[in-house]
Amino acid sequence: MEQDNTLSHLLEVEAAAAALVKDAQEEADKRIRENEEKSRIAYEDRCKKEIHTQESLQIKHKEEINKQYKDTLDEYCLEISKIPVNNDKFAALLNEYLENQ
Repeated sequence: MEQDNTLSHLLEVEAAAAALVKDAQEEADKRIRENEEKSRIAYEDRCKKEIHTQESLQIKHKEEINKQYKDTLDEYCLEISKIPVNNDKFAALLNEYLENQ
């Protein structure tokens, strides 16, 4: 009889241990899922911030290039406008070209 009680007790202890292991595994799985979710959200936030930073830098760089282009074009137009126009010489050259055609 004592052996039956001991065996029953051991089976009860084993069942309790199995339940504890199951509960511990469920808790561990829950914590892993929560940490994965937190990590995913943190990663997405960092990515969004980096994308925003890179887009801002790209826009700033494009604006700088556009300003350099405009300044260069304005400088070129100013230099061109300083060159004197000799309409008589151009007309004579054009007439000579057309006569030879």
